[in-house]
Order: sequence, then C-alpha cells, then structure tokens
Amino acid sequence: MILESKITCPKCGHSAVEAMPTNACQWFYECKSCKTILKPLTGDCCVYCSYGTVACPPIQEGKSCCG
Repeated sequence: MILESKITCPKCGHSAVEAMPTNACQWFYECKSCKTILKPLTGDCCVYCSYGTVACPPIQEGKSCCG
C-alpha cells in the first residue's frame, strides 16, 4: 500500500507530497501556497482521490472510503 500522495492545488498549481491517514478520510486540505481549502470533487470520497497522485488507503484496498 502507498501511504503518500502528491496533492496538487487546482487553483494555483502548487504540489506537495503528504502522508495520507490510514484510519480516516481527509475531506479538507489547505493549499500551502495560496491557502485555498480543497474539498473532494463530486463522486470522490476524499481530497486525495480528487487531487492526489495516489488514491486513499481504503480505495487502494478495494473498500469504500471511510466505510
């Protein structure tokens, strides 16, 4: 399982590698550059599934996120 994902802000394009939580979903993420608060896109369970290079741990395991 991959526990880090590079999350990219759609507003300013800033990217950062972040450690994903394994026991909870992350519904909000504040861009370290422009301070925009990211939320999951419709149909996605968390910000990593929407803006990251790697899906969150539950999705990687074939489970529903936060289920």
